[in-house]
Amino acid sequence: MGYAAPVDEVRLAERLIAHDTSRRGGLALAIDFVRGWLEGRDVPVERREFDGRECLVARVGSGTTRLIFNGHIDVVPGRPEQFEPRVEGDRLFGRGAYDMKAALGAMMLAAADVQAAGIEGVELELLVVPDEERADPGENCTERLVASGTRADFVICGEPTDMQVGVQAKGVLLLRADVPGVSAHGSTPWLGESAILRAIDVFRAVERLPFTDAATPLFPKPSINLGRIQGGDAVNKVPDHCRIDIDIRYLPGQDPAEVVRQVRSLGPLELQVLLERPPAYVAPDHPMVLALLEAAARYEPSAASVGRHGASDAVAFLAVGVPAVEFGPRGAGHHGPDEHVEITSLLRYRRALVDFVRLVAAGATRPAGEATLA
Repeated sequence: MGYAAPVDEVRLAERLIAHDTSRRGGLALAIDFVRGWLEGRDVPVERREFDGRECLVARVGSGTTRLIFNGHIDVVPGRPEQFEPRVEGDRLFGRGAYDMKAALGAMMLAAADVQAAGIEGVELELLVVPDEERADPGENCTERLVASGTRADFVICGEPTDMQVGVQAKGVLLLRADVPGVSAHGSTPWLGESAILRAIDVFRAVERLPFTDAATPLFPKPSINLGRIQGGDAVNKVPDHCRIDIDIRYLPGQDPAEVVRQVRSLGPLELQVLLERPPAYVAPDHPMVLALLEAAARYEPSAASVGRHGASDAVAFLAVGVPAVEFGPRGAGHHGPDEHVEITSLLRYRRALVDFVRLVAAGATRPAGEATLA
């Protein structure tokens, strides 16, 4: 099969970036666009809805081996200009360019390639979900799809990996701490105790807790971020309440309950677990991983199995024994002001995905080991 320059990849990514999918209205428009694009290329698409959130399930090919490409179309909030994609040299800038609209576009193109090529022996599903980035309690759409019976022999989540194969990822623990203080007049702050200052002290103390000294061969330490802070109701008053939301990414082998226990020991504070996702692990020598590495190495000679700091929907599949990894194009700055993807990597990424499907079909690769949650 021949491929042109990465014009299609860029145009498709630009169309996806232009939708502000941090908002419900933008998500609906983007989902409609993806569905129409796939149907226009004779890719059958099914729309599924969970609690008002719509996702898409597209299927191509047939065979005893089932693969899934998992992509999310939602993004974290950005400035208005970040939803106006721009190209500078080999870089496509915009919110979601790296995480992960450009990868999703390449996955859509790869699915259409597989359909057009008539590759036999493999059934490929493309899952397009609207809520991977959400931090709200409860199951997201990928988790609901898995709970309803969605299974595969191998799953690729198109998260940012710079053409490496992410076989391990940190766990997620989102905590909300309500920290009390003592109110007083703003002109006499020494008569009170600022809850905001106390909350900052609590966060700094979290950074020094024993669990933060852990390390693994792939990760030097856990990561901790103060994501939100809310406190005070008048500028001339010492605040007597402050709420902070802390994002902790703990390591494979660590016990999240012990992390919570250590944070509670910093009291007085009220602590709530907003979200927990376990770490992920797939054996680097799993046959499917090796096949993906072979396909990736054709276009990225440095391709290797790596650990990923961020979490993904891979854990939903791992929880039911389905091996799932992260694999995405080159770029930088996800969730940041200069988020971008490298344009030339998009074509290489698309080709690697199609080559992986061909390798699986030709070699009848079947999982020999078990995927586990670490």
